Amino acid sequence: MPKSGGGGGNSKKPVQVQHDDNSGSNIIFENDNLKKRNKKKSASTAAQQDDATHPLGQEAPKKPDTRALIGGASWTGKLPVNLLSEHCQKQKWGKPDYTMTKTANGFLSSVVLKSTDPKTKETVTLPPFVLPSTYKDVAAQSTAVEARHFAATYALFRVCSMRNVHLMLPPNYRDLWKNEFETSKKEDAKAGRLWMYDADPFAAKQSQGEIQAQNMRKRAEEEKKRVQDINQSVNITLAPGLTGAASSRVVAKGWTQAPKLEMGKRNRTQVEDLVRRNAVWNPHGNDFPMAQNLKAINEITDLGFRTSHVEEAIAHCRDREEVLEWLLIHVPEDDLPTWSLPEGYSAGLSMASGNLKRDAAIARLAEAGYSTDLCARAIDDCGGDEGRAGEALQGSLVSTDKINIAALNLTDDDSTQTWKEEQETLGAIFGQRYRTISTSVFEICLQAEHLAACTLRIRRSMSYPKTLPTLAIISRQLPAYIRLSAARQLLIYADSNLLGEPMIFNLVDWLENELPRIIENPGKLRDVSAAIAGPSLSDTISTSKQAYVRPKPASISWKSGTSEGLELYNRWRSRQHTPKQQKMLTHRQALPAWKQREAIIQAVDQNQVTIISGETGSGKSTQAVQFLLDDLIQRQLGSSANLICTQPRRISALGLADRVSDERCMVVGDEVGYAIRGESKNRPGRTKITFVTTGVLLRRLQSSGGRTEDVVAALADVSHVVIDEVHERSLDTDFLLVLLRDVLSKRRDLKVVLMSATLDATVFEDYFKQSSSVGKVNIEGRTYPVEDFYLDDIVQFTAFVPRYQHQAHSVEELEDCNPNVAKSIQSLGMKLNFDLIASCVKYIDSQLGAEEGGILIFLPGVVEINRTLDAIRTLPNMHPLPLHASLLPIEQRRVFPNAPRGKRKVIAATNVAETSITIEDIVAVIDCGKVKETSFDPQNNMVKLEEVWASRAACKQRRGRAGRVRAGKCYKLYTRNAEAKMTERPEPEIRRVPLEQLCLSVKAMGVQDVPAFLKSALTPPESLAVGNAIELLRRIGALEDNELTALGRHLSMIPADLRCGKLMVYGAIFGCFESCLTVAAILTIKSPFVSPQNKRDESKTVRSSFAPGEGDLICDLRAYNAWSSKQSNSNYRDLRFWCEQNFLSRQTLQDITSNRFQYLSSLQDAGFLPPQYQEGTHTSLNAQNANPGLIRALIAGAFNPQIARIDFPDRKFAPSVSGTIELDPEARTIKFFNQENGRVFVHPSSTLFDAQGFVGNSVYISYFNKMATSKVFIRELTPFNAYTLLLFGGPITLDTLGRGLIVDGWLRLRGWARIGVLVSRLRMMLDDVLAGKIENPELEVAENEVVVAVRKLVEFDGMDR
Repeated sequence: MPKSGGGGGNSKKPVQVQHDDNSGSNIIFENDNLKKRNKKKSASTAAQQDDATHPLGQEAPKKPDTRALIGGASWTGKLPVNLLSEHCQKQKWGKPDYTMTKTANGFLSSVVLKSTDPKTKETVTLPPFVLPSTYKDVAAQSTAVEARHFAATYALFRVCSMRNVHLMLPPNYRDLWKNEFETSKKEDAKAGRLWMYDADPFAAKQSQGEIQAQNMRKRAEEEKKRVQDINQSVNITLAPGLTGAASSRVVAKGWTQAPKLEMGKRNRTQVEDLVRRNAVWNPHGNDFPMAQNLKAINEITDLGFRTSHVEEAIAHCRDREEVLEWLLIHVPEDDLPTWSLPEGYSAGLSMASGNLKRDAAIARLAEAGYSTDLCARAIDDCGGDEGRAGEALQGSLVSTDKINIAALNLTDDDSTQTWKEEQETLGAIFGQRYRTISTSVFEICLQAEHLAACTLRIRRSMSYPKTLPTLAIISRQLPAYIRLSAARQLLIYADSNLLGEPMIFNLVDWLENELPRIIENPGKLRDVSAAIAGPSLSDTISTSKQAYVRPKPASISWKSGTSEGLELYNRWRSRQHTPKQQKMLTHRQALPAWKQREAIIQAVDQNQVTIISGETGSGKSTQAVQFLLDDLIQRQLGSSANLICTQPRRISALGLADRVSDERCMVVGDEVGYAIRGESKNRPGRTKITFVTTGVLLRRLQSSGGRTEDVVAALADVSHVVIDEVHERSLDTDFLLVLLRDVLSKRRDLKVVLMSATLDATVFEDYFKQSSSVGKVNIEGRTYPVEDFYLDDIVQFTAFVPRYQHQAHSVEELEDCNPNVAKSIQSLGMKLNFDLIASCVKYIDSQLGAEEGGILIFLPGVVEINRTLDAIRTLPNMHPLPLHASLLPIEQRRVFPNAPRGKRKVIAATNVAETSITIEDIVAVIDCGKVKETSFDPQNNMVKLEEVWASRAACKQRRGRAGRVRAGKCYKLYTRNAEAKMTERPEPEIRRVPLEQLCLSVKAMGVQDVPAFLKSALTPPESLAVGNAIELLRRIGALEDNELTALGRHLSMIPADLRCGKLMVYGAIFGCFESCLTVAAILTIKSPFVSPQNKRDESKTVRSSFAPGEGDLICDLRAYNAWSSKQSNSNYRDLRFWCEQNFLSRQTLQDITSNRFQYLSSLQDAGFLPPQYQEGTHTSLNAQNANPGLIRALIAGAFNPQIARIDFPDRKFAPSVSGTIELDPEARTIKFFNQENGRVFVHPSSTLFDAQGFVGNSVYISYFNKMATSKVFIRELTPFNAYTLLLFGGPITLDTLGRGLIVDGWLRLRGWARIGVLVSRLRMMLDDVLAGKIENPELEVAENEVVVAVRKLVEFDGMDR
């Protein structure tokens, strides 16, 4: 064992202390008490060992003495121990002490030097001189004596390497000096540690401590300067759109009046745990731009973050913004810059639980840097045992595995004696720096001059030293992250180098040497994240972001004479001779289209694109597809035929499928079928002609995968695409034309046929002729003549005199009229007169007399249809029917059968009846000449649904409805001059509607450059409108980084207003689907409440009573639910009376029900709802239907960015009996501001017009419509709280002055920056849940932990209630 002092006779030999071999190691220190106590025992033991070894009394072999062992038999010089002792005496240092450790490789020893100041009597002890671990094999010696002399040689080298002392050493040690020791010195010099080889190690240590302290002070000064620079340089951009007084007011009051954001501790812990476990950083794997790397490091470091943290974040993130988010999530609170902390932040504060013993144990464990919540969990899991909890926490620090309390070795062993003896020696070495806490816990104060107080706390593990002790580094100066990082690195070092032997002294030594380095570069945050935030407790649902891709159909084989083709031909041929087929054939041959049969077949056969123009009634819609199919069947190519014919409306597709099936003497769904939203009748492989709405075909192409090759593959089994009524130039039609033009260049056998009654063939020919051959066929004439009558004729026929005077027509329009008639027309004004329409119906009925025949009235919208039908119901013997897109298919089909005997059928329809449907008995048409058309102004982003004059082409189509089956008459409710001023054709829809849905559809098909794609349209939209649409998609959360989010993929498949679609998606996710479905239907139709002019206030009061203070839409929802409930248990009379009492329109309520059905079908068709879903099933989808706070939040999220900030006046108080109370503000003092217009005003019709306060801590309000008259008014209002804005609003940015968060670039919230990042990441995780729902519609997500966390935050405004 090592001995104190040198050789020779200058000092007494120290006594060797023996330990049980089972202990595995020995530690020997200079200790006079030990020498005296064990002197006799040592000699006696040696004698006994000699006797035991040689029982026969033979003389034992003579052991070599120390000089021969160290220097060799011929060595006569001094030994290393003697040389070191002499050097210490010369330098007036204390006697060298030696440590000794026995390992599997041999003995390891090190030297500890001391120096005592003769004046102050203060003793300075240096850390042991230990050769780096890379030289561990060199340092291990076979005997303790050799180890001691090796340690002395290395100590001499450390203080005398600049001198030729090695010449005085034995040969072996001389070689070590010149080779291994010199190499080690060069390595240290390269690493900047040359000071370790100073001749005066005590002075070097003092100097190094001063340098470290100076560096710490410098860093503190730099940090302080950074904060000052930030405060002086960072500015917050003003909200866009605010100028003048408004903007100056925002600057002055924007932050002081901003709502304060708080998050309950339980909620915050839950969200942090969710985010750390599941957040995905840089999901697309984009590398941080190298050119920006250094700049970003400097900028973010200047904000107060550590450089090592910033470098680690950049390795995980894609851009500067994500780096900031990563840092705010992963950097522990006590190491964050001050600007990112909340007001009055104090680290480590927590509420007491009432169990003082438990709280004290948690506090002690947390001193090591672990999170309080994790410590509490560990204490509870370990049954209150602090020792076991400490071991469990340490396991989370050094292992990526979850804490497993049961796996710990909790049995006692025989290491107690080793622990006690090590404590004694440590106490002797460290003196006052050593402090005993209990028999198993002690502390050692580290000698780190740059830290005021840093302590290493050691707790004995159950199997020490076979297992690591529990270590805790305690310092108020060091952030928790650095303490944990140092502890982790210390444990790794001990596990690799010291396990199985007493190790505390070496741990202290390593830590004192390495701690300055660790403080400078603490390492990766992720390495200690589990200890800071806690291990994962559960796993979330694994979701995929891959959208559903429709399986690719097999390509067409154009092979003639196949068995299937021959079978089709035989069936078709045998059918031609049946009487029923012959009768149908006779009818078909009477149509004008039949004369062009061969021309159509030839044009389609010889060209890729064929344009067919034909007057209304020519038979083009029913005959052209049959001509093509019959030609293929006769050529025995029927097996290759698959014709898809698009129609602009559902009723057209249904009517044509019925008509063509009848003409072919077959049932619908066999050879001829249809596919509309939510309903289809066709048989794959069997059906040869399929009538579809344009949207259905687009959705098929959308789900193909996106690239042109995918679209080509999706149409692989289609032989012909026929686009009917192409002249209408709907958004879907123009989109389809762009796609088909690209497909035709890849697929030369595909045929495209464009058909219309009034199309400008040149426009379409020019569009396609550059890439495809184009043929044209014109079908002449209508079947029957139609006679026209204008407004002056109608007034004269009916002798109509209006009851009220209205705005007059211009004199120029009436200059050719009879003066009396002109006077009546001027009194009519420009609006529809429903009494005139009823008078016209009455006149037509009288003209027809007993002759059968129906009347078709064209009106602009559903409201006008209802009022017209009400007026007609006053006439005798009428059978009035509505026809519009909001009706169910079964309701739409009621217009086709003949009227009951003795009655005349009168159909009031929108423009759905203009084309492609034939109502057999129509003999007269009344055309109001108006249409409701959407117009969009991209400059101010305003959408208007206006009643405008129809085009002459549309009026021509309407006129033709009267001559489909016989000669007819058309009564036009406008003058000849008004007709002359109508536009020739309607402006393409792509130029007059918002383009969000179109851009979303284009993006859903995988197109990267949407503006470039739309520029290739037949009539390109305005670039400003496209840019606004893409920006809105980003703001509503459908687009991110030029890629569709999960929400965007959902919305692209739902044929609804984006806001309504988003609301329904949210409803299904958050468990309030039926409520959101109803609200979406209300928004699509209108509010069910009526507001009579003389009872407006009374009506608004009744409406508000359904949901006081909840907003307009919640009131409407409650009213609809009440009506729906009463409908099932009340008779017609009682229900009607109840509706009248509550100012509810029964017709509107029924229209809402119809629209709900349509939306439900579309969601099932898009795969978002299970096909078997019905109201009352799938309770998880509707568990939260009665949660108004959640529904208001989802409405606000769906309407984003249509948000207004509520600006409350200064609070006022008044004395009362119970003390001072706060007064509610007057409604007129509450102001509202949006981003685009500045101040906006609540519309007088809103239930919130007179509101003095708002429910649920609401500080914002969402609106569906905005209209500008004398002021900018907002309507369909819903109030909501701050967390709704954070979770469903626009992008969240951080204010680096520490004032809070900015949402969507203009809405301010006072609060903690970390909350903003947590919520931002929670939003991304919600997107993953949506992605999972896309992949698996059956997936129940209403109770998913992410969804539950979001629901709690918005419902309770972040609090823990």
